[in-house]
This record gives sequence, C-alpha cells and structure tokens, in this order.
Amino acid sequence: MKLKRTVLGPALVAGVAFISGGWLLQRGVAEQTGFFQNSRLFDEVLQAISTRYVDEHPNADLYRMAVDGLLRELGDPHTSFMSAEEFNNLRIQTTGEYGGLGIEIEQRDGWITVLSALPDTPAERAGLMAGDRIIEVEGRPTRGWTTDDAIKVLRGPRGQAVDMRIARVGVDEPVPFRIVRAEIHIQSVPAAYMVGDGVGLVQLRVFSETSTEELTAAIEKLRGQGMQRMILDLRGNPGGLLDQGISVSDMFLKRGDPISETRSRDTRESRTYRAARNEQFPDLPLVVLVDGYSASASEIVAGALQDNDRGLVVGSPSFGKGSVQTLLPLSGGNFLKMTTGRWYTPVGRSIQKDHARDGDPVALLEDQAITEDTPLPTAAPEDTVARRPYQTTGGRVVFGGGGIVPDLVVDQDTVTDTEKEFFVAVSRAGSAYSNVLSRVALNHTRQNPNLRQDFPITPALRQEFLSQLRGAGVEVTAEQFEGARRLIDRGLEFEIALYKFGRPAAIQRRNASDTVVRTAAELLRSAANQQALFRSAEARAQAARS
Repeated sequence: MKLKRTVLGPALVAGVAFISGGWLLQRGVAEQTGFFQNSRLFDEVLQAISTRYVDEHPNADLYRMAVDGLLRELGDPHTSFMSAEEFNNLRIQTTGEYGGLGIEIEQRDGWITVLSALPDTPAERAGLMAGDRIIEVEGRPTRGWTTDDAIKVLRGPRGQAVDMRIARVGVDEPVPFRIVRAEIHIQSVPAAYMVGDGVGLVQLRVFSETSTEELTAAIEKLRGQGMQRMILDLRGNPGGLLDQGISVSDMFLKRGDPISETRSRDTRESRTYRAARNEQFPDLPLVVLVDGYSASASEIVAGALQDNDRGLVVGSPSFGKGSVQTLLPLSGGNFLKMTTGRWYTPVGRSIQKDHARDGDPVALLEDQAITEDTPLPTAAPEDTVARRPYQTTGGRVVFGGGGIVPDLVVDQDTVTDTEKEFFVAVSRAGSAYSNVLSRVALNHTRQNPNLRQDFPITPALRQEFLSQLRGAGVEVTAEQFEGARRLIDRGLEFEIALYKFGRPAAIQRRNASDTVVRTAAELLRSAANQQALFRSAEARAQAARS
C-alpha cells in the first residue's frame, strides 16, 4: 500500500501538470486564433464591399474609412488620424501666424463648438461667441466632425470668405455668418493695467511661443507703476503650447516645486514637471481668475499655483481638458494623434472632466450664474460632478472631479429675461448687430475727438444705435432695447474705448463692472501677503455659509 501511494503520487502530479499545461497551451492558441479570425472577418467584409457594394469605392478610401470608424468608436475627440497636410496645419497653428478666422474650437457633444474668439480677429469682429456651435461650413453639415476636420476646412488662403451657420443658445434658428480669412497673430497678453491701490491685472489670453516673455514684460511694467498685488486673468484662455504653460507656472514657484504630472498606460511615458528656476516674484500676492472656457495649459497653471498655495483661484470651474496627446508617425507621411495619458495637478487631481456626463460649459455657466445679491458660494459648487476633497501642500482644502474648482466660486451677473429676449432678437440677424455696434462706435470716436476714458453713454447715442440697428434689418422693439440697456451700454463702452484708446483701455473699461475682477481686487486690497489672502477668502466663504 505504501509503495502504491508512492508511485501514484507523482503520477497524479504529472497528470495535473499535463492537464494544466494543455489548458494554458490551448488558451494561447485560442487568443492567437481569435486574432486571426477577427482579421479574416475584417478582410472578408472589406472584400465584399470592395467588389459588390452598389457604389464603387477605391480600396484606399475604404481603409481610411475603417481607420476613421475605429477611432470614432473610441469616443475620444482628441484621437484622430492626421494626413501630412493636416499635420502641417497643426504645426502652423502653434507657430502664432496662420491664415484663418481667429477662433479656438473644440468638439463638444458631437458638434464643433467655439471656445473663444481671439482679440482683433475676423471672428471677433463678426460677432462669434464662446458656446456657438458651428453646424455647417460651406454647405456641409459638421455633425461628427473632429477638431482636426474643422481646422482643415476653416483655414485657407487669406482674403477668402468662409460661409457657415451657427447654432446659438437661446436662438431658435441657425444664424448665418460670412467671415473673411486673415493672417492671425496670437498675442498672449492683450491687456495689463493697474486696477488701483497697488493692484494690477494681467490678462493672459492664450499660450503661444511668446507667452512667458510677454507676461514677464507686463509684470515688470506694472511693478514699475506701483503694483504690489496681482490678478492673473486666465478666463477664456483655451490653452496652447504646453511648454509655455509649464514655463508660466515656473515663474511663480520655487525651484523643485511640482507643477503637474502626466499618467500614461505605459508608466515609462508618465512624467512629473517641476519648477526649474527660482521664483521671479516671491513678494507678489496673486489671484488667478478662471471660468468654464479656461482649458488645458490654463488649467495646468491654475492647478499648480493653487496646489502649491501660491495663488488664490477665483471664478467658476474650468473646462476640464486634461488629456495628453502624442503624435505617432505612420507610413506615407501620416500621423496618429492619440490620447496616451492624462494631466494631474501636484496633489493628484485629474484635470480631465467627464464632459459626456457633465454637460457643456454654456449650461454650466448658466446654471451657476449669480446676481449681485446672491451670497458667494463656497469652494465646493453644487454641480453634477462628484467633488472629492484634496489638501494642498499647506493643508488647504481643494476639490477634484475634473477641471480646476476655484477656492472662491464667483460668476458674472445673471442676464435678465428681458436681456435674453433682446439677445435672441439681435442674434437672428447674424453679424449685423456686431457690424452696427462697431460702426456706431467708430463714428462716435471720430465725431468726438476730445473723449476722455470715462466717457458716458448718452441717450442720443443709444437712440442712434437703435436707429441704425433697425436700418440694418435687426428686428428689435423699443421695449426690448430699453430692457437691455445695461448690455448695450457695456457693448458701446467697449467698442468706443477700443477705437479711441486701444484694447487694454477697452478691457479695463469692461472690467470696471466685472463682478469677478471686483471681488479679486477687494480680496487683494485687504491682504498683506498670500497667506492673508487665503484667510480673507475663507472668511468670506464662511460668512456666506452662515
């Protein structure tokens, strides 16, 4: 019996080993067989379509359609196939000089959506606005287009017009636009001025090749004018060049401070970015302004300064564009632009927001709008995102869930029902409203050569504006016009100041009635240093909660 057990033991083990080895071998064969079966299935479908489909398609087109379909099914608008021509368009976009309309766009809910119209560009002059959906270009519906698809069509020779139709929030029918392409120069800092009482404001509009240089020059200029505290306005900044976002963050951080990190599926591609130089402005208390159209590099900067307790973030939650794209060279001079990772702030908050679940920036801004009489909300806004708390390096609480959640959430004033009605009425006429506004402002500056920067908007000027609107076919009633007087006056103020005194003065005039800027300036005036600024903001939040 003992001998029998001794012999059968190894035999049993050998049998189990044989069975297990056979199963492992069969599993490997099954995986390999599945791959070849799927490849053969694809070839069979391709062959059937190539030879028997009712309409003939070249094989090259069918392969491209298959590639596009595969990438589209990933549900990631930032992953796309790029031809050599499309890659060249992308390269041109980041150099700062190109022939186009002057808009920053993003695919949102299947539509190409305007994030911003750059200053002094055809798009801004025509009246395109953040949140506008481009639903048609040159008679071609844009449903399902990627951002790269749109860039390819919207760019072109300077002097040529682009016809498009826009879907605008609150306007029932599509709005037609014809915009003439022009050479676009991306200026990073369109305005830098003193708000008063030692507080200066610098607007950083986009991250281009000269952003760090322009921002440094603007800060030095304002310091020469007595700036002791600073507002960095990143609202409406859709991002741009990554290295400039890192470099701008570096200006305000100590050597070695974490700026951001990328996390990839392949950990060898993950990377941590840190400040490489000493802080340039250590004695400058800082407030950073963001909104729903602050994206990408803007969010890297805001997140880095917030997590390192170097900047107080004020405004509304940012866009949430935190994915990393890598250009992979393919055969034939083509490229695959593919999402390979995500951006995280220094304390580990993911910048990428789940836009499919969270809705679009237009809806968010409308939902979060407040009036002058509404108490300031706390740092954790009541939106549809699960906001997990994190701690900064100094122990302050900040919130994750995508995008950058401000330390103090403050939105612009709510638009009244009458103002919305006026806005819908004038939007039906496309760019006519903007054209008349520009013309009236220009005539006013020519007729009044001695205008001062605090010029008033007179009843006569408003009446002239209304008369010209009607003459241009804009159907608006006297009641609608009067009900929207606040918006009309702000528009006239900006355009007149723009023509008479230049863009910095126009932005300064507009910001004079800006709730977010006013709040930031009030906080800075009451704070001797950055830590006092944080305490002041927290006291305001606690007062709002009580």
